[in-house]
Amino acid sequence: MIIAIDGPAAAGKGTLARRLGERLGFALLDTGLLYRAVGMKCLAAGADPGDETAATAIARDLHTADLDTPGLRGDEAANAASKVAVIPGVRAALLDFQRQFAAYPPGREPGAVLDGRDIGTVVCPGADVKLFVTASAEVRAQRRVKELRERGLDAIYARVLQDMKERDARDSSRAVAPLAPADDAVVLDTSDLDADAVFEAAMRIVTSRNREG
Repeated sequence: MIIAIDGPAAAGKGTLARRLGERLGFALLDTGLLYRAVGMKCLAAGADPGDETAATAIARDLHTADLDTPGLRGDEAANAASKVAVIPGVRAALLDFQRQFAAYPPGREPGAVLDGRDIGTVVCPGADVKLFVTASAEVRAQRRVKELRERGLDAIYARVLQDMKERDARDSSRAVAPLAPADDAVVLDTSDLDADAVFEAAMRIVTSRNREG
């Protein structure tokens, strides 16, 4: 079984994907870490993340264990990721990586949960369950500010909200794989829901699809 979870930043899709993976015993792939991992491997090898040849070769040799590299959620990884993400060869290699992960989960788990922005539309259009997790920009900005402050970082709500709106606009209007729910995705608006309520709603959907199957 393949579960595709898409949605904008800070909507709660990462938490939901992790909980579903744990409950169902499925392999979990946070696809947002892939480009960061490639970027960090470029830096570790002394290569420029913007070097098309080097970055593409590294992307083709990416392994699941590389996603456990320390620092993948830091600024250095984010900056490196932005450089490798525009390279067509890297994008093609990572698309293959995601599809292989979904079709043949590492550890021979009975299924896979993939969390990203275009899983249900591009990566796994045939996924058994497609969820699009969203929330208002204001709620998502509040969550991101809380997360940043808990990590000891300064965060100003107005600035975070503006950045989030700009990112949403870019993601939704880009020519390749724009952020949008698949036609057959179930949309979960988490604006007024806590993590437990979102998880329970998702489990009901997964269970019903299992029965249909």
